[in-house]
Amino acid sequence: MTQPKAPIIESLTGSFLVSTPQMPDPRFEEQVIYICAHSNEGAMGLAINKPNLSFSLAEVLKGADLPVPFGELPPIYIGGPVELESAFILYRSDYKTEYQLEVSPTVSLSRETKVLQDIAEGHGPEKYLFLLGYTGWGPGQLERELVEDGWLTVPADDHIIFELADDLKWKAAAMQFGIDIATFGDVIGYA
Repeated sequence: MTQPKAPIIESLTGSFLVSTPQMPDPRFEEQVIYICAHSNEGAMGLAINKPNLSFSLAEVLKGADLPVPFGELPPIYIGGPVELESAFILYRSDYKTEYQLEVSPTVSLSRETKVLQDIAEGHGPEKYLFLLGYTGWGPGQLERELVEDGWLTVPADDHIIFELADDLKWKAAAMQFGIDIATFGDVIGYA
C-alpha cells in the first residue's frame, strides 16, 4: 500500500503569491495572486490586481438579463490565463450562498450565478471582485516555481484584496513584511 505524497510545503490556501522582478513569465509581471486552493493535486489562484477595462460588469449584468444596480461597480479582473470564459466572484464571507468555497475565515469564492443575481438586485456581497479565468498549477508545479525565485509568498490581507487601489496592491502585499518588491533580488549578499 502506497502512502499519499506529503506536500513539499504547507498549504498556501489563503496566501498571496507576489511576482518578483525575476518572474520569467511576462503574463505575471507585477501580479498578486490570491491562492484559493492548494493541495497535493495542485493549486488554483486568482490575480487580484489587474483589471481589464475593455468591458464592464454592467455589460456582464445586461448580457445575463440582470438589472444594473445604481452606483459604481468594480472592474472585471482577469484572474489568470486558464478558462477565460469562466467567471468567479471572490467576496467577504459575511455574505453566504449555498455553493461557496471558504478560502479563509473572512474570504469566500463562488461561481454560482445566484451571487451575480444578488449583486444585481442590491443584496449581494458588499465587497467583492468579479474575475474571469484563473491561474492553475498541476501537482508539484507551484512548489517548483517557488524554488525558482519567480514568486514571493506572504500571508494575504483582506484590505489589500478589497480596499486598496489595484496599482498599489503589488508593492503593498510585499511591503506589509518590509520587503520592497521593486528591488527584490537586486542585492546579492555573501556570508
